Amino acid sequence: MQSTLAINLARIAIIVAILALWEVLSRTGIVNPRLLPSASDTFATLGDLLQRAAVQKDLMVTATEVLAAFALAVPFGAVIGFLVAENRYFADVAKPLLFFAFSIPKSIFLPMFILVFGVGFAQKVGFGFFSTIFIVIMSTTTAVESVKVEHLTVARSYGATPWQTAFRVYLPSMLPVLLEALRISMIFNLTGVILAEMYASRDGIGHQIATWGENFQMKQLLAGVVMVAAIAMTFNELVRWVETRCSHWRT
Repeated sequence: MQSTLAINLARIAIIVAILALWEVLSRTGIVNPRLLPSASDTFATLGDLLQRAAVQKDLMVTATEVLAAFALAVPFGAVIGFLVAENRYFADVAKPLLFFAFSIPKSIFLPMFILVFGVGFAQKVGFGFFSTIFIVIMSTTTAVESVKVEHLTVARSYGATPWQTAFRVYLPSMLPVLLEALRISMIFNLTGVILAEMYASRDGIGHQIATWGENFQMKQLLAGVVMVAAIAMTFNELVRWVETRCSHWRT
C-alpha cells in the first residue's frame, strides 16, 4: 500500500516538475513565449476553447468518426483474426501477407483515400478503419492462439456445444488479451482519424489543430494537443481499469 502511494506521489511529482519547467522556460524568456506559451496560459486557453460551440461541434465530429471506424474495424478484424488462428490453410496463405501489410506505414495511403472517397466523413472513417484493422487482426490471432488446448479438449470431452465453448472457454481465456488489443487499437484508430482530419478535412478537432498551427496560434495549438492527449489517456486508463478487473482470468 505504501509502495503504491510512493509510486503515485513520484508520478505526480514528475508531472508537476514538467509543468513547472514549462512555465519557467516560457515566463523567463529562455524559450520564446510566442513559440512556447506558458502552461498556465495554455490551460486557460483550453478552458476557453472547451466553452466554444464550434470546438464542441468539432469534438463531436471527431468522436463520431472515431467510434464509426472503431465499430467497423473491431468486428471485421476479429473475424479475420479468428479465421487465421483456427484455419491452418487460411493462416498459411494470409499470415505472411498480413505481416507485410502491417509493416507498411499507413499514412502513405492517405492520399488514395482522399482520391477514392473525397474530403469528408467516409474518407476519415475509411482511413481510421484501415489504420486499425491490422492491429485488430494480429491481436485477435494472438488471443485465439493463447487459449489452452487442454481447456478446449476438456470442454469438448464433456460435450460442450460450439456456443458453450465460445462463451465459456474462448471468451474468458481471450478477454484480457482482447482488452489490451482494444486499447492499442483505439490509439491507432484515433491517430488515423486525427491524421486524416489534419491532412484534408473541413471539420473535426484534427482540422482545428492544423488550422491553429498554420495560423501560428500557439496557445490554441498547444491547448488542442493537450485536449486530444487527455481524451486518449482517459480511454486508455478506462480500458486498463477493465483489464485489471479481468486480470484474474489470466491464471
